[in-house]
Amino acid sequence: MLVSFSVAPSGTGRADGSVHDAVAAAVRIVRDSGLPNHTDAMFTTIEGDWDEVFDVVRRATDAVGQFGSRVSLVLKADIRPGYSGELTGKVERLEKALDED
Repeated sequence: MLVSFSVAPSGTGRADGSVHDAVAAAVRIVRDSGLPNHTDAMFTTIEGDWDEVFDVVRRATDAVGQFGSRVSLVLKADIRPGYSGELTGKVERLEKALDED
């Protein structure tokens, strides 16, 4: 399965509203998990089985919780049993289709 998620604190008390330290704590947990992952400006996507992925999401959310009084979590999942390597495979198929045009 692929899970894309975004997690951020609110109620941080920071005048500039920045949440980069909290996001860094979450991304560190994702990267240390050993699961295939990709982070962009809006989401982090991880690939693995249900229990592995949601354990990482829970731990990342807990880490972000240390930075504020509330946590916002946005999550999207692509559950496709029997498939792996889709973190890059989906993009490769898209690029191939674009090249064919």
